[in-house]
Amino acid sequence: MITGASSGIGAAAARLFAEEGAAVVLMARRKDRLEELAEAIRGGRGRAVAVPGDVRSPADVEAAVTRAVEEFGGLDAAFNNAGSGTFGAALHELDEDAYDMVMDVNVRGVWNCMRRQIPVMLGQSGGGTIVNTSSVAGHSATGATAPYIAAKHAVLGLTRAAAAEYGAAGIRVNALMVGATRTAQLEPYLAGAPEVERELTRRAVQKRLADPDEVAQAALWLCSDRASFVTGGAIAVDGGWSAV
Repeated sequence: MITGASSGIGAAAARLFAEEGAAVVLMARRKDRLEELAEAIRGGRGRAVAVPGDVRSPADVEAAVTRAVEEFGGLDAAFNNAGSGTFGAALHELDEDAYDMVMDVNVRGVWNCMRRQIPVMLGQSGGGTIVNTSSVAGHSATGATAPYIAAKHAVLGLTRAAAAEYGAAGIRVNALMVGATRTAQLEPYLAGAPEVERELTRRAVQKRLADPDEVAQAALWLCSDRASFVTGGAIAVDGGWSAV
């Protein structure tokens, strides 16, 4: 199950996981783009179903998890990637709506997903694995707005709590600490403003933005048996941003 799958990191992960042989259940709000991606995967002889929905809605998440079980017999891995963020405004200038949106999508969305994914994994032999998308903003103030930084810290906290609670049941839970990535969500801030990209990559060792596929590769590894001894981790995919 991959959330935020209609574009960016989620879409890259959907294609990559399917190429590696996974059956993928794709969830995002943009129905047309989501169904187009699922159709493309099936056209390449992959297995994919689209379940449009919003991670803020428990009923929508439940529908996606249920579809995974009904269509493919279980849920071995989940990539809880849907997120929302903003730049610019100082903490005291943000209104409640901006705070609520960022916290609800990033924190409540991950909470909603894990609350429904974990019971399925507990009920099947072999457990499962969950990857949550956090950010370099999950351990440092990066220049993003304060609610986004708080939200991504919370995603890491939820990840570690779940890893500790369910490790004995064979469920691994990790977080990706993602650096600035060239996605549709970021493009409006980059258009015609090279100084924005310079600022986003200033601290990184590799002075560039990540490609969504590079982040998807890390999620794939964490969901695979190659990462069988990795849980509760904060896995940096940030071009060295956290190393300096």
